[in-house]
Amino acid sequence: MNKRELYEVADGKVVRKRMECPKCGPGVFMAEHGDRVSCGKCGYTEFKKKV
Repeated sequence: MNKRELYEVADGKVVRKRMECPKCGPGVFMAEHGDRVSCGKCGYTEFKKKV
């Protein structure tokens, strides 16, 4: 994945498309999997709620 795929420009401002890791802080994005999101740097994981 290219870094340009993680951002978009809306109304003249840069918007991040992915969730950032709450432990590592800004600039560290979490990978999206089918049932969870996880940080590749520290291993923090959040499971998605089933509907």
